[in-house]
Order: sequence, then C-alpha cells, then structure tokens
Amino acid sequence: MVYGLIRSVQAAVKYRGGWKGLMEHMYTNGDYPFKFGTYMGCDPGGNRYYENRVDYPFGQHRWVEPGDIHNFDSASVPPEWHGWMTSMNDAPPSAEEDFMEEMRQNIIPLETRSDANVDHNIGHQEEVFNFHHLHNLSAVRSRGYGIGNPVVGLPPGAKDSYYTQPGSPYNDASIRPRVNIGDLDEDKAGGGRPYKSMKWAERLRTAAEKAAIESEKMAAAEKSVEVERAAAMRRKLAMGSRGAGTVAGM
Repeated sequence: MVYGLIRSVQAAVKYRGGWKGLMEHMYTNGDYPFKFGTYMGCDPGGNRYYENRVDYPFGQHRWVEPGDIHNFDSASVPPEWHGWMTSMNDAPPSAEEDFMEEMRQNIIPLETRSDANVDHNIGHQEEVFNFHHLHNLSAVRSRGYGIGNPVVGLPPGAKDSYYTQPGSPYNDASIRPRVNIGDLDEDKAGGGRPYKSMKWAERLRTAAEKAAIESEKMAAAEKSVEVERAAAMRRKLAMGSRGAGTVAGM
C-alpha cells in the first residue's frame, strides 16, 4: 500500500509537471489529488477538461481543472462543456465539427428543394462572445452613468453586454433616431435647445419664458373678449335700427 502510494505520487508529480502543479491540483480538486485522464480540450477561460472511462465510475469519469484557481465556481464552465461533463453528449466542443460531419453521413437526402442555409438540424447559432470569461453576461453592465463597473472590469462608457428583449429601449435595434421639430434657440447661432415635441419644449423653457408665454396668452384672451363684445354690440345696434322691437339690454 505504501509502495503504491509512493508510485502514485511519483506519477502525479510527473503528470503535473512538478510539485507546484501537483499542489495546485490538490488545492483545486481536493478529493482526487492523483487523478489522471485524457486531455479533451479547454475553453477561453483556461479551464482544462479531462476524461478517464477506465479507472473511474460513470459520473466521475469527466472533470474540469480550473484556469483561475482562486475565482472558480460551477458558473465558470461554459454551457457547451457543461453538456459534455454531464454526459448530455459524448462529443466535446473541441470535436463537435467532426461529430456533426460524421452524423451528416447518416442523413438521407430529401427529394425536395430547401432554402435553408445549413445542411444539418442544429440550426442557427450565434457566435459566442465572453467578457472576461463570464458566461452569465447579466452582470456586465454599468453601475451608473459614465462610471462603468469596476467589479467585472467594465470601463466607463463601454456598452452593457446583458441581453435585452426586442422592443426594449436598451435594445439597439429598437432605438429610434431622434427627430427634432424645432429649437427654442433657433434665432441664435447654432441653436442650443432642440425639442422633439411640444411637451419636451415646455420642459426646456425657463421660468421667465413660461411667464412671458402666459402673459401673451392672457393678453390674447383679453383681446378676443373685447373683439367679441364689440361684435355683440354691433349686432344689437343693427337689430334695433331695423325696428325689430324691443331688444333686451337696450
């Protein structure tokens, strides 16, 4: 037993490239400090994936060794590698193109015309972009206007990366270009207070400008009343001159 342990330690030191690699592996994988397997690939975050179907039971035959040993959790594993680790599929992401090519050989071609731009049933796939190897991009958003997010390293002025629904005012495809209908300072060189609606213009006016507009409205209303009174008086005089009888108010 002691001899087997010594041999395992020697093999592990050689396999891990020295004592530093072995200690790092013991620190990250704990229960399996001397676990050996076939390297299957890595992800953009530096996480390395291994498999050993011979020495370990199902469920323990695939594992990941983190690229960042101090900031690692289950969310650090990309969805494509997570599917492979949980045995949802046997082809690792590094070999999915070969797997799809192999499976395409079993597809019976149909005698119909197709406008599809792919020759498999996986469908359209967007290219994946990961910010600082964060697969959940809901946290990649500014914490305030013009300050960015120092927690995830998002610089000021950078665009948020979280998903927005179509129709959201934060969705680029749903943002309509602003169309101004006037400018409160159009008589000045270059303008300065453009507005896109009358309600917007009301918000831009100063208190003095609002008071001046109210005064103009009151003066216009008083003038309209005087005009209406003069017209009414003329109608009464006209009716009295024609002998239409007694006119009320005469």
